[in-house]
Amino acid sequence: MEDYPRSATLSPRRKIIRSPPDSRSPTLKQFTDYPLGIRLWSSVNKDGSGHQQEEGYVFSLLENSTDAYRLTAFCGAGKVAGIFGAFLGTLPGEAFFILEFYPDEAGDEPATGNERSQPLVYYSPYLPVEELQEAITPYLSRLIHDGFVGFGFANNRAGTELFYSEEKILSGFTGNRLQFTHMLAEHGVHYRPDMLFPSDRGHDHLSLLCHDRENLPTGLSQLKSGELDYAQFCLELVEGLDMYQVEETLSFFLTRKEQDLVESLYSSSVEFTEFADEDFGTLLLDWHDFVCECEEGFRGDLWEYQQGLHLRDAVEYIASRVGSPLREKIAEIIRESDANFRQLLDDRRKRLDGASQRPAVDGHFWYHGVVRNQGVDLRRDLIRQGWFKP
Repeated sequence: MEDYPRSATLSPRRKIIRSPPDSRSPTLKQFTDYPLGIRLWSSVNKDGSGHQQEEGYVFSLLENSTDAYRLTAFCGAGKVAGIFGAFLGTLPGEAFFILEFYPDEAGDEPATGNERSQPLVYYSPYLPVEELQEAITPYLSRLIHDGFVGFGFANNRAGTELFYSEEKILSGFTGNRLQFTHMLAEHGVHYRPDMLFPSDRGHDHLSLLCHDRENLPTGLSQLKSGELDYAQFCLELVEGLDMYQVEETLSFFLTRKEQDLVESLYSSSVEFTEFADEDFGTLLLDWHDFVCECEEGFRGDLWEYQQGLHLRDAVEYIASRVGSPLREKIAEIIRESDANFRQLLDDRRKRLDGASQRPAVDGHFWYHGVVRNQGVDLRRDLIRQGWFKP
């Protein structure tokens, strides 16, 4: 979706480099604290002057939102760790870690035209902030400097996220804009309405292995080559934090106001009270995962299958009680999963919930029929229930 976190603008002139760069790459005069993963191309105006990079940020309302903002910032590499430390201090006790990196083969050949490999995106479970900081600190400098890696932290329930992209641009999403802008100002990063970012110019992306040892910061120069390889240290983080891969097509953002509304609706219901303390974004992802499991062949029993349908009931309960733009946002998030589940249903003349008196046009389509990819346990329970009887 257009306004989801981690959707930083990318330059169509982007070229990927894995081999060591030559010595002709330009260095801007006024700003030199670039992360090692970005190298700008030469850019000289007709009068002989070149654009001088500045630190700063811009902000805007998220699309279809009146209370959530996107802030996009660029700053020196030396300030990134401090900004993330300040951001983590604003979170309510826990967060999840986001890691984005390219498959190892992405850097073997230069990108052509607008074609580019797609990054892998991983989320960690929610963990205490202190535990996350302890786990990430040994990798932080590598994450900041490698041009094939993006990372960040988020708390969906609080409606906030901060991500540092492979373009080495900070993207913040929040309902508390003043808190974000104050945090950036404390690190010398100020509002610039005419802000230009490195991604607005031609540039190359470099992995840490591109650089000679003597050009690496002290902490990085002492690491072995394998430890500098983003494919290796990113997988270490994935395994160490028990992270799971997330499809980029499921990108969405829920504001704190929207989360509060969902919690209030669940709390006031009789049937869905157990979902009141859940992150609604996680419930939407769980529905997607359930559909994927059904596509591969559902291995659970009938009770587990019905729990998946109950999850879709819970989503529908919210969608039917909220107004725009949240209703449209939910519909867009689950559109593909719903369409895929419809294709899986067989014998849709019957209803699994036994409500045969309801017309076939009833909106709860997920109860019309049952998925055809049935495992042994589900098929056994369906037979016992008499589903296959004429």
